[in-house]
Amino acid sequence: MLRVLGNSWALLIGIGLLMIGNGMQATLMGVRGAIEGFSTTELSIITSGYFAGFLGGSRLTPELIRRVGHVRVFAALGSFVSAALILFPVLTDPWAWTALRVVLGFCFSGIYVTSESWLNNAATNETRGQTLSAYMIVQMLGIIAGQGLLSLGDPAGYELFILPSVLVSISFAPILLSVMPTPAFETTKPLRLGALFRASPLAFAGMTILGGVFAAQFGMASVFATQIGLSVGEISAFISALFVGALVFQYPLGWVSDRMDRRLLILMVSLVGGLAAIGGWLAADRFAGLVTAALVLGGMTNPLYSLLIAYLNDYLDPDDMAAASGGLIFVNGMGAITGPVITGWLMETAGPARGFWLFIALLLLSLAAYAAYRMTQRPAPTVEETVAYVAVAPIASQVAVEAAQEWAHEQHELQEENADADRAAPTG
Repeated sequence: MLRVLGNSWALLIGIGLLMIGNGMQATLMGVRGAIEGFSTTELSIITSGYFAGFLGGSRLTPELIRRVGHVRVFAALGSFVSAALILFPVLTDPWAWTALRVVLGFCFSGIYVTSESWLNNAATNETRGQTLSAYMIVQMLGIIAGQGLLSLGDPAGYELFILPSVLVSISFAPILLSVMPTPAFETTKPLRLGALFRASPLAFAGMTILGGVFAAQFGMASVFATQIGLSVGEISAFISALFVGALVFQYPLGWVSDRMDRRLLILMVSLVGGLAAIGGWLAADRFAGLVTAALVLGGMTNPLYSLLIAYLNDYLDPDDMAAASGGLIFVNGMGAITGPVITGWLMETAGPARGFWLFIALLLLSLAAYAAYRMTQRPAPTVEETVAYVAVAPIASQVAVEAAQEWAHEQHELQEENADADRAAPTG
């Protein structure tokens, strides 16, 4: 890990600052939107705008990079992010905010593609797994730190919009001033959605469902928390718990997934997450209960993303693993775009607590039921046939997902080579 930090410290610092700014603005939207009198439906559309832009950025940024290069794309997108963040308190109109959120989603997606390309280029075959783990940890810690900064100003003022803009601007310095060479950029042509579904219906459906769940957590959690009357400090703690849970449970669940039928683990994780969401609904008037529910829910849903990728890889040819990443990002993005809109509608019609928590619970319990059904349709691969689990955050771009799948395949090949060598070794 020290070797990874030595090679990539500038990138990781820059990414950490980016994530602080992104995590801060995501929560601030819900709090300030309520102050401005935006309805739940309007805030849900604003939230969906971010994920629509994110999906568009993941599709278009690779072509931009091929045309003008990493540095120009990174600098241009970062400038747009800084400008958009400052404009939010000036243009206090739901449609203006939706347009700005589309811009933010597009730009952050492109920034992730660019920075992940640099990060992947800095890694070797021996350090790629550790590099991806460090990247995911920095992402989660950045979002958590962003929640803590919300208490430094008044959500009704300008300061809390200026601060993430400054952090994003500063984040470019360690990345662009590092001596790291610009990598050659290539992405694999995405696997067709039909082929992706045939390879693993469970992974396909799970990624779509999980997009809706994560979008509700990342975008609508602050709206829910504001509507039930939590203070800014309580909102920060509540949302931080979602990502603290992700850090706590990510690696234990990954270790278990390499040693059992992954469909059973998907079923169990989805079931626990669904029950945690029901617990959050029942504890909506008790802050400690809300934080506990968020901790467990985040601890189940974030690792579930990596678990579904690993399960899909178990049924793919090695040559198709990288190509599958584009399809996974697309179906997850479609779920993320529709998730906040449905959540907002339910919160309007059934109340904030019931609409927010029960939507997440229904999605996760549906995934658990579908996993149980899929277990009856074909036998599970043996543990020796499965590829390695690698932690990837749901906010990662296609570059990180592709790198994770390539690393998992490399680890699988290495395990097979070691097993063959053990079998060939003389006994006695």
